[in-house]
Amino acid sequence: MDRRYIDIEDSDTLVLRTNRAPAPGPGEMLIAVDFAGVNRADVLQRLGLYPVPKDASPIMGLEVSGTVVDVGEDIRRFKAGDKVCALVHGGGYASHAIAREDHTFLLPGGLTTRDGAALPEALLTVWHNVFNLGSLQPGSTLLIHGGSSGIGTMGVQMGLAYGARVVATAGGEQKCQRVRELGAEFVADYRAGDLAQQIDKAGYSGKIDVILDIAGGDFVAVNLDLAAPDARIVCIGVMRGAKAEIDLFQILMKRLTVTGSTLRGMGAAGRADGFRAIEDLVLPWLNAGSVRPVIEDVWPLEQAMNAHQKMQSGSHFGKLLLDCG
Repeated sequence: MDRRYIDIEDSDTLVLRTNRAPAPGPGEMLIAVDFAGVNRADVLQRLGLYPVPKDASPIMGLEVSGTVVDVGEDIRRFKAGDKVCALVHGGGYASHAIAREDHTFLLPGGLTTRDGAALPEALLTVWHNVFNLGSLQPGSTLLIHGGSSGIGTMGVQMGLAYGARVVATAGGEQKCQRVRELGAEFVADYRAGDLAQQIDKAGYSGKIDVILDIAGGDFVAVNLDLAAPDARIVCIGVMRGAKAEIDLFQILMKRLTVTGSTLRGMGAAGRADGFRAIEDLVLPWLNAGSVRPVIEDVWPLEQAMNAHQKMQSGSHFGKLLLDCG
């Protein structure tokens, strides 16, 4: 069968092409893709700033949803016809994509495939960085920078579902209000003055137990100021810059843990472990409706550049998707 996919011609040009769909190997499935998630890593790949691992597909796209159409050897949990969502090792911007069995979920809670494409990357990112590396506990306080992003909107809901107090940052009052509507008890507008002062005035300075930082740069100093003793600060992005000045004295005196991660850096086995943990912890929340993906826009596959431009503008709230069907 033929496959339509998006090819990077150059950093400013994406082209729709056609070739033969790949065949699944042992432990793999071929998914007829309904929708693909758009992530910042895809934009960086297009710009030549995110090298693709040698064993990954050069086609952009890290998460998909759709229908299983073929399975390789040793597949036990899925069969042709199953509606699924999956984290893929590249290849998501296509009508057909290969996924590993242990990186795939059956669609939970009556969600559509449109909803499903917004789940794998955000769920795994939040679980690994907030719950695993950040060791979030019920009753503790979580700060999420970029609460209006796809990861941020999911993180706010997951933190609340776990019984944590959640505060966040966002850009502009409209986005801040929408994050409050997700349940965050306080949201600071980083466009409206000193961020640390806003959060301190609200009574959270020195009381933040876990910080998820997608920004880096000047937010690093803010994180150290706001952190509670023994807090965990996890950096997963550098949108505000890859370099920052760190006050080591604060780290010493507060006994802080500062770390970071990427999903690809987890390795296949690490991602599989994460999927198993998410099935136990998070899928019940999705089935109960206490956690739901937030989706802003969907573009046809051939308009992938429009989706990238929207992401680069920073004006979106929640996830951006491609319709690949």
